[in-house]
Amino acid sequence: MTPKKILRRPGPETTPDWGQNLPPLLRRLYAARGVTSDEQLGYTLKHLASPMNLQGIDRAVVLLTEAITRQQRVLVLGDFDADGATSTAVAMLGLGMLGLNDVDFRVPSRFSDGYGLTPGIIHRLQEEGSLPDLLVTVDNGISAVEGVRAARDLGIKVVVTDHHLAGETLPEADAIVNPNQPGCPFLSKNAAGVGVMFYVLTALRKHLREQGLLPEPQPNLGSLLDLVALGTVADVVPLDHNNRIFVEQGLRRIRQGEARPGILALLEVAGRDHTDISSTDLGFVVGPRLNAAGRLDDMSVGIACLLADCHDEAQRLARELDTFNRERRTIEKDMKTQAQDLLASMSLDIEGLPWGLALFDTEWHQGVIGILAARIREQTHRPTIAFAPDDNGEDIKGSARSIPGLHIRDVLAVVDARHPGMMKKYGGHAMAAGMTLSREDLDAFSEAFDRAVRDTLRAEDLEAAITTDGPLSPDELQLETATLLKRAGPWGQHFPEPLFDGNFRVVSQRIVGENHLKLVLQPEEGGAIIDGIAFNTGPEVPDYTRTGARVVYKPDANTFRGRTNLQLLVDYLEPLV
Repeated sequence: MTPKKILRRPGPETTPDWGQNLPPLLRRLYAARGVTSDEQLGYTLKHLASPMNLQGIDRAVVLLTEAITRQQRVLVLGDFDADGATSTAVAMLGLGMLGLNDVDFRVPSRFSDGYGLTPGIIHRLQEEGSLPDLLVTVDNGISAVEGVRAARDLGIKVVVTDHHLAGETLPEADAIVNPNQPGCPFLSKNAAGVGVMFYVLTALRKHLREQGLLPEPQPNLGSLLDLVALGTVADVVPLDHNNRIFVEQGLRRIRQGEARPGILALLEVAGRDHTDISSTDLGFVVGPRLNAAGRLDDMSVGIACLLADCHDEAQRLARELDTFNRERRTIEKDMKTQAQDLLASMSLDIEGLPWGLALFDTEWHQGVIGILAARIREQTHRPTIAFAPDDNGEDIKGSARSIPGLHIRDVLAVVDARHPGMMKKYGGHAMAAGMTLSREDLDAFSEAFDRAVRDTLRAEDLEAAITTDGPLSPDELQLETATLLKRAGPWGQHFPEPLFDGNFRVVSQRIVGENHLKLVLQPEEGGAIIDGIAFNTGPEVPDYTRTGARVVYKPDANTFRGRTNLQLLVDYLEPLV
C-alpha cells in the first residue's frame, strides 16, 4: 500500500446538547460531520427544501403544463452516466404520471456525440423527422449555448434542468432550472441532476393540482425516490441534509421491495439482498453496473432497465449491464497496467512527478478513462487527467480527477484564460471534469495544467492522507456496532462513512484470491480476536505478524455459512515498527 499520513477527524469540544436518545458513538460521529441539531437528522420529506426557491422553476412549470394540456411532443435529453440515466427515467416516469402521453428520450453517444445537447443532435432529429415541441435537458444543458440555439432556431422550446457549474455565457433557453446558475437563491447547491428534475416534477404537480388538472388517482411522486437516491449517490455529490433526505427515503423504498424492478434486478445480479442495503451499495454495486452501459455501449440500455415494468425484462437488462460491467473491469485493469508502466518509464519517483498529471495512450478507451484517472490519482495523490483518442483521429478527450483542496474545473478555467482556444471545450465539478483538445497540443497543455496546479496547491497538499474517526474501544468492537453504523447514515461524499484506526496484534495473515490479504487481529490493549480483510493489496505484503499493524478499518457484518460475525474491512495498514 502507498504510505499515507493518518489524520483524525476533530470531534466536538463539548458534549453535544442534542441527540440525547442516540448512542454516544453516533453523537460523536454526527458532531464530527457538522451536525448541530436533531433537525439535521430528520429525514422525512417535510424537511426537504422548497422547490419554489429554484430560479426559473415557475417558467419551467408553465411550459410543461402547456405541453400536458396541449399534448405536445416532449423529448428528454439525458446524459450517459448514472445521474443522467436516473434523471431521464425520473423525467419519463414523472411526466407520464402527471398526464403527458407523448414523451420520449434521447441520450447522446459518448463516442460520436460527446456531452450534452449539441447542434448535431438537433440536426439529426430534424433529419429523422422527429423534432419535439419541447425539449427538456436533464443533468446537462447549462453549457449548451450552441445546442440550445440550434433547437430554438427550429422553433423548439427548451427547458434546461442541470446542476453543473455555469460558464460565463448561459444558453438562451426558455427556462433554466439549476441551483448553481448565477442568482439562484436555492440553498442546497449540491443537488444532483436527478434531484433537480424531481424538484421540477414536484412543482409541476403542485401547479396542476391548483389548476384542477391533476390526473386521478393523484400520482405519488414519492415512488420515484429510489431513482433519486441512486442518482444522487452514484454522482458523488456532497450529501448535505437535503441530499441525505433523498437518499434515506429512497433506501427505505428499496429495502421494502417498493423500488423499480430494474434497481431490484441490478441488486439481484450483484448478489445483494435488497432488504439490507445501504448507500454504499448504491455507489459501489448498482451505480457502476448502470454506468458501464454509457462507458462501453449505449446508456439507453441502462435507462431501459430503470424503466422496465416487469421483473423478467428488468432481469434480462440487468444481466446485460452486469456483462458490460465485467468488460469494463477487464479494460480498466489493462489500462491501469499500461498507466503504471507509463509512470515507471518516466523514471521519476513520486516527489519528481509533475504536480498535475496529464497522461495519454493511443490504446486507451474513452469509456473508462475517468476510472483510470481516479486510480492513478489514488496511486500518486496528484490531480490526474487521462486522455484517449477521439473518434475523429485528430482530437483527444480527457477525463480529470482531483484531490482535496483543488477545484479541478477552476484550474481548467485558469488554463483556458492563459491559453485561449487550447481546450476546444471543457466543463465539470470540483473533483471531476472533462475536456477536448487537439492531440498536437497535449505537451503544451500538460505544462500549462501542471503550472496551474502548482499555482493553486502547496507541497503538503500532495502528501496522501487518510482521515479517521479515531479508535474504537474493545467494547465498541462488536457486531452490534457494525449493524448500528450501517443503518446510521446515509453516508457519502462530505458525510463520510465512519472510518476508524487502531493498533493491532496480527495473529495470522494470508493471501486469498491472489490479491486480497486475510487477517486475524487482536486489539493491542487486549480483547476479542477479530477477522479482517484488505482487498487488492497484491501478493507482496510485509509480515505484519512480526511487527503488529496500525489498521484503518470499517466494522462490517460478514455472513458465512449461515453465521454472521464482525469483520474489519481494512482500508489501510502499516507496520507498527
